[in-house]
Amino acid sequence: MLGAMLNSELAAQLRLAFDDDRDADTFLMRLDRYGPELVASLRAVYGDRTEDLLDTLIPVLLHAFHTRPADLRRLDEARLLRPDWLQGPDVVGYVAYTDRFAGTLRGVGEHLDYLQGLGVTYLHLMPLLRPRDGENDGGYAVQDYRAVRDDLGTMDDLSALARDLRGRGISLVLDLVLNHVAQEHEWAARARAGDPAYRDYFYLYPDRTQPDAFERTLPEVFPDFAPGNFTWNGDAQAWVWTTFNTYQWDLNWSNPAVFREFVDIILHLANRGVEVFRLDAIAFIWKRLGTDSQNQPEVHWLTRALRACARIVAPAVAFKAEAIVAPADLIHYLGTGDHHGRVSDMAYHNSLMVQIWSSLASRDVRLMTAALRAFPPKPTNTTWGMYVRCHDDIGWAISDADAARVGVNGAGHRHFLSDFYSGEFPGSFARGLVFQYNPQTGDRRISGSGASLAGLEAALDAGNPTWTEHAVRRILLSHAVILGFGGVPLLYMGDELAMLNDYTYADTPEHAADNRWVHRPRMDWPSAGAVQADPSTPAAQVNAGLRHLIEVRKTLPHLHASVESEALDSPDPCVLLLRRDHPAGRFLGVYNFSEHRIQFPSYALRDHVGEFALDHLTGSGFSLYRPTITLDPFRALWLTPTHMTI
Repeated sequence: MLGAMLNSELAAQLRLAFDDDRDADTFLMRLDRYGPELVASLRAVYGDRTEDLLDTLIPVLLHAFHTRPADLRRLDEARLLRPDWLQGPDVVGYVAYTDRFAGTLRGVGEHLDYLQGLGVTYLHLMPLLRPRDGENDGGYAVQDYRAVRDDLGTMDDLSALARDLRGRGISLVLDLVLNHVAQEHEWAARARAGDPAYRDYFYLYPDRTQPDAFERTLPEVFPDFAPGNFTWNGDAQAWVWTTFNTYQWDLNWSNPAVFREFVDIILHLANRGVEVFRLDAIAFIWKRLGTDSQNQPEVHWLTRALRACARIVAPAVAFKAEAIVAPADLIHYLGTGDHHGRVSDMAYHNSLMVQIWSSLASRDVRLMTAALRAFPPKPTNTTWGMYVRCHDDIGWAISDADAARVGVNGAGHRHFLSDFYSGEFPGSFARGLVFQYNPQTGDRRISGSGASLAGLEAALDAGNPTWTEHAVRRILLSHAVILGFGGVPLLYMGDELAMLNDYTYADTPEHAADNRWVHRPRMDWPSAGAVQADPSTPAAQVNAGLRHLIEVRKTLPHLHASVESEALDSPDPCVLLLRRDHPAGRFLGVYNFSEHRIQFPSYALRDHVGEFALDHLTGSGFSLYRPTITLDPFRALWLTPTHMTI
């Protein structure tokens, strides 16, 4: 249907679908730009089935284009004029569960002053599309992509909130679960009823022959409560592929109908005001016998095709890949080779988060430096999403190769980190919980809030002012790293108030077996209101410190995400050095990961920023011709060269 270029005959046919010549011109120009990319991507996956798919896909694109609201069309044009809108230092993210932040979608709308005052321009509301009743993997078992969870509101409430957020310059971000649906989803119900078209939406096997063949190379995601990757379903009379939980049925993306369904879903939600889609579990969507069925080449072709569809209808929309994979695999989600910069617009920098906690425990940044150096460069039109904590557990994704580069045993270090952050290691400041212990691999992931893992819970229990001060400084240092790294820093709800572990999760039956709920507390609005009244509390100190970091970040063009941070060798193993070479000038982040006051050699800074430097966090100047400078415990410096004599 679409050749290498949009031909005149097809253009004439499509023009008949428009009453307005300007709309026709807009759609056809975008189709001319992204159509070849769409076709090539689909051909790479679906081969000779591509033409039939396009015959059903073009009407989906046309319908979504015609029904796109006028204010969103204006946003499309604005984003086309500023394609780096997601890369600027003014972008700051906030991640929250709707019910735990404000009860309902309307409740979120009542707290927009708070978010705007914090400097937020990007709001990720955790899974809110209607999940199955009861256990639902924190909302990731979706029963209906076109409805909101009943207790949170309606789709109209979602549209109204998105509109209010847009009016304040805040983009709405939602999760889009790509790999699976709840077994109660209409597609799965029709499959169980025997509809052959919908049975082909899933992986259904009459016996264990194929599942056993796949299992030989498949890992287990939840070995404690969901071992294996296949579940027998009596109604379907089949073994169903269920990577995550028995009630989450993996989708068969080798079926072109599944691709068409998700294009329709994405554009429907985009027309409701969603600006960024977090592509959940994207690494798993293509299955291949003899592999771990993750990170397969078809994943990137499919993402590129989805992106092309979004660019044609709603170019204001961006994709964020939720791919918690090794760096060598992760870079492909932003694009390499022919995919360079044409896949997702953003990806999580999970390794940075892991290395921050590793360095805080060891007081040694050499492993972090080696790990960051091993990252291949990303496309300049993409961005990282960096975070100190998120809704999920922490898996110690530290490679043996990175560890070996600095003379560390990888398995031993991962074991140390699990001991340290579960509080088992002597002298640990952390209060975390072991999640999903796997005795075969020794893997022990960790749950816990940022403040509790950073030592604040233990310090307050002990009534030790020095420990409390150190915990507050650890929290602020960690956030200084992500805010100064370049990309979109993501603040997890409650971290700006140093909220601690919430052990009441065990009182809720559907949460009791999943200790990740310990770091999914309800928002402490009384504390949020009191931080101004009593600046001496840890919550107030963290809140004020974070607000200052955000304000300073927004003044620094050096933190534009098109530029990468380069990890430098440091003469002190406790001090991390991150350099950014931006056209506006050089930026050097200096971070002391220890509780010790350090006399740091000035030459290590002078070689990068010259003899005189300005620390933007304090407004203080440094004369770097002296032999050393003093770094207080957990001190962060954001340095740029200055010509002023100090």
